[in-house]
Amino acid sequence: MGSSNTGVKDDSTTDADTSTGDLPESSSGIFAEGEKVLAYHGPRIYEAKVQKAEFRKKEWRYFVHYLGWNKNWDEWVGVDRLMKHTEENVLKQQTLDKKQGAEKNPKSGRSTQAKPKSSTDAKVEKEDLKSYDVARGKRRKSDSGIEKDNASAEKLVKIPIPATLKKQLVDDWDFVTQQDKLVKLPRVPNVDGILVKYVEYRIKKDGSMTNNVAEILNGLRSYFDRALPMMLLYKKERQQFQEATQPHAQRSTSPSTVYGAEHLLRLFVKLPELLACVNIEEETWIAMQQKFIDFLKFLQKNQSTFFLSAYEGSKPSEGSGRGKG
Repeated sequence: MGSSNTGVKDDSTTDADTSTGDLPESSSGIFAEGEKVLAYHGPRIYEAKVQKAEFRKKEWRYFVHYLGWNKNWDEWVGVDRLMKHTEENVLKQQTLDKKQGAEKNPKSGRSTQAKPKSSTDAKVEKEDLKSYDVARGKRRKSDSGIEKDNASAEKLVKIPIPATLKKQLVDDWDFVTQQDKLVKLPRVPNVDGILVKYVEYRIKKDGSMTNNVAEILNGLRSYFDRALPMMLLYKKERQQFQEATQPHAQRSTSPSTVYGAEHLLRLFVKLPELLACVNIEEETWIAMQQKFIDFLKFLQKNQSTFFLSAYEGSKPSEGSGRGKG
């Protein structure tokens, strides 16, 4: 999502922020917890559900979940971002969807406000996002607002992604699926190079590198090489993958030597799901989580160096996105 607080739970809230000392007469605010609403995000309107309502700094704030979207996009919003879920407002949403579709400008460059798709838009890129749900989340058959996979989701230890990197993910999604552009390969630095730079960074900061850090980085490389062709590519990128990693029939090339930060970042969205299938002790997983968080901060610190600011136009056969998946 494009806003500065996109998809990031406002953990900075203090007791003073949520103090009820100045609470207005209406203790529930305009919107109630559990209420289905319509929420503005950038130039469009999306269905959402109010999870929490708090009175902060003399105004109501609402923590919303976008229906049909991954919980990573949940966020705190003000009353100015929400509307009642009425027939009139739904019509306004549909009218705005049509208007945005008509005004889509391919020359606009990087998306400044990207977010969960409305119910009308969700079908457009369904095939592209079957395996990779960073920008969309998994669609559900019901819009009841009840997460079907709540039980399993609670078991996953989240890896919080910094807001600027979430914006990077959305821009990445926009380049590939909306603008028919691709990351120019091979990338410099590639994933292997980034991991080496992180090792150098840790050694410079700590004076040495522990064995468990080395093991985690090796594990990241291994997961990346295996996961990329299975779940980290959009449909429009598959032909490019074949061309980039199999230049010769006799020898294949590891994705970590070809791809860079753009695709590595996608891995961190899938890691909790992947590691949930592995028998890891809680203490070990917590230590790994801290290392992952530190690595993401390292990516964020070097964002302008590691990530491309623009992608290149795809070949006609790739841009069509109609090949077999």
